[in-house]
Amino acid sequence: MTRLKTTYMGLELKNPLILGACNLTLDLDTAKKVEDAGASAIVFKSLFEEQINLESLQMEEELQEYTERNAEMISLFPNLEHAGPAEHLAKLAEVKNALGIPVIGSLNCVNHSTWVEYAQQMEKTGIDALELNFYANPKDKNQSAESIEKEQLDILKEIKSAVSIPVSVKLSFFYTNPLQIISQIDKAGVEGFVLFNRLFQPDIDLDKQDLYSPFNLSQAGDYRLPLRYAGLLYKQINGDICSNTGVFYAEDAIRMIMAGAQAVQIVSTVYKNKIPHITTMLNDMEAWMEKNKYNSLDDFRGKVAKVNSKDPFAYRRAQYVDLLMKPVEVMKKYPQV
Repeated sequence: MTRLKTTYMGLELKNPLILGACNLTLDLDTAKKVEDAGASAIVFKSLFEEQINLESLQMEEELQEYTERNAEMISLFPNLEHAGPAEHLAKLAEVKNALGIPVIGSLNCVNHSTWVEYAQQMEKTGIDALELNFYANPKDKNQSAESIEKEQLDILKEIKSAVSIPVSVKLSFFYTNPLQIISQIDKAGVEGFVLFNRLFQPDIDLDKQDLYSPFNLSQAGDYRLPLRYAGLLYKQINGDICSNTGVFYAEDAIRMIMAGAQAVQIVSTVYKNKIPHITTMLNDMEAWMEKNKYNSLDDFRGKVAKVNSKDPFAYRRAQYVDLLMKPVEVMKKYPQV
């Protein structure tokens, strides 16, 4: 499958299919199966500072549960401390040493200083690149969008100064102008952008009448938003574009590359269609390229990006106007309405 070769963040990849950060990467045998199925790289499950802090607090509460039950008993347990990110780093190093494809670390922190500290520790495991998860859940109505973006940029600059491996940023689309913040991050020297982060959204169980956490998989067709931004950003930034969300089939990956992506990340389709589906996607991509006489991904990468589109309205939000102007055609297509 030499015609599927690509590069991402300076990494040589045998094809554009990267397994995104998920629980599948935690098990070494599963990670090897993903590699054998043809994935060109994996993003190891994210290191979450919030999870480490929560586990540390729970451990402290359990150790102190029986403290000072009487005057002669101060504590039942010796002084113990949570290991912090040590377990995660050990698993990350194990997967990196076992696989022959690039392994990318994923980092998600809360505190400014911890971002840099954990980034440096992750680099020491030997990973090939680092992916930073940048997003902000609104909690304070007095906090400005500018202050949030400035903090993220400051964190990125410090990490770039502290590590030597390539760095990508995985962003949510909840910015007033994603193109503007992407441009700023690009100027800071980041090597790649993963567009977009699929954030946790709670749901309500009507039987229990309480919140619960559904398994947050994407759906087929969800690729359209990242496709739009891949098309807008192609040739406009220095960092590579990696499209994420809703990439289920070979056709979805091809569309992303045609819009301008260097690579794509897949997760939900692997959960739903199982690991061998990676091989199916790669075979279908090759078949499509052979049918259309493309020898490499570069032959059609960015072919329908904004810079190469002859339609000046292609990437404008004119869908609703188009529908309103063609009501007869809409009714013919959906007669049951």
